[in-house]
Amino acid sequence: MINKTEAQRILERVMALSAADETEATLAGRDSALTRFAENVIHQNVEEHDAGLTVRAILGQRIGAASTNRLDEEGIQRVVRDAAEIARFAPEDAELLPRSGPQSYQEGEAYDPETAPEAVGPASRADAVAEIIEEAKGSELKAAGAFSNEEESTATANSKGVFAYHRGTGADFSVTAMAQDSSGWADHEARSVAQIDPQRLGRIAIEKALASQNPRAVEPGAYTVVLEPAAVEGIVSWLPLGFNALEVDEGRSFLTGKIGTKIAGDNITLYSDPYHPLHQGAPFDGEGMPKKRLTLIERGVAKDLAYDRVTAKRKNVAPTGHSLGGRSANGAWPSHLVLEGGDASLEEMIRSTERGILVTRFWYENILDRMKLIVTGMTRDGLFWIEDGEVRYAIRNFRFNQSVPEFLNHVEMMSEPVLVAGMAAPAMKVEGFHFTSGTAF
Repeated sequence: MINKTEAQRILERVMALSAADETEATLAGRDSALTRFAENVIHQNVEEHDAGLTVRAILGQRIGAASTNRLDEEGIQRVVRDAAEIARFAPEDAELLPRSGPQSYQEGEAYDPETAPEAVGPASRADAVAEIIEEAKGSELKAAGAFSNEEESTATANSKGVFAYHRGTGADFSVTAMAQDSSGWADHEARSVAQIDPQRLGRIAIEKALASQNPRAVEPGAYTVVLEPAAVEGIVSWLPLGFNALEVDEGRSFLTGKIGTKIAGDNITLYSDPYHPLHQGAPFDGEGMPKKRLTLIERGVAKDLAYDRVTAKRKNVAPTGHSLGGRSANGAWPSHLVLEGGDASLEEMIRSTERGILVTRFWYENILDRMKLIVTGMTRDGLFWIEDGEVRYAIRNFRFNQSVPEFLNHVEMMSEPVLVAGMAAPAMKVEGFHFTSGTAF
């Protein structure tokens, strides 16, 4: 990882070398480690140290960008030179804005030294994995998965005095237990490795794999579902496609003409917040603008959109700090999503269900209709029939086609959110979820 002092030195050197009218640069560093296992055997221990520098040179109304992972003097000189050369041949951009001046940023506490790769090495990860493998063997199952930990940094600067730096850590443990005709899965993602309990996750995966053996066939149709947080994330994470102000302005969003209208149930509030305790992300975007907490849906009403500087100027509003940077060709995208939950537990949702389906997670979700926000995919790693408030037996997996707004209009119960795949998501009980076809497994 690149510390703040080193990041500032490199970015100041970029500014000193550049002869462009304006210069902008982003520096990212990442140290990551991973232990991977399959078939009850650890087969990979890897550690990677990488960094990348992107320089954007502006000449009049032209902008050029170049990137490198060479951070010595020769590498920095070359990437600065390449960015300027590209800018000279780039087409003029009438909407290209001057770079912004210095900004103020809200700091978050996202770094845990005990989670860095130098603190949690392959032996520690292997010990955790070994216990799970032994439990899987004892149940005549095969375990597979990965245990990772990392630290990363990102910094941005420009020739008008902007400088921002952020560092953070993260850890993730994912495990799948497999039998001949069944599988179970569990995962936990956190900023600190101390928050992860691999043995508990292993037991969950093993219990699901054992419980989901000999699955029965059930006819496809619309069912009440109890979705674990990973399944909720698989559906709700498609919503940011619509909250990009550029796409709304160009008529490419399902929200075109719907801002300020009801699109979800009264119990649905969704926002983008890098400062949320589960996230603690970088407080600045790709243009060096401060990130704002952005309410996307408030009690079911589509409220705010994400604006980069160009789109914000068109609409005479303030940018929200969600730009991807560069030419701003893709607008702004909400990140660090938080879906507010409720006070119900997963067990309470199951007990309240007369007839329904418990879903562990989905697999390979894809968008079917962008303007209606219809998503398709398949269940995986534990699908169970609920009857009279109890999980009765395992059932075969389903494929589904589901409108996300319709889904969010039929939520009956929610739990507290947890971090899963970069989103704070709760478990949910939802009416009328559309399963379209069954599978042979």
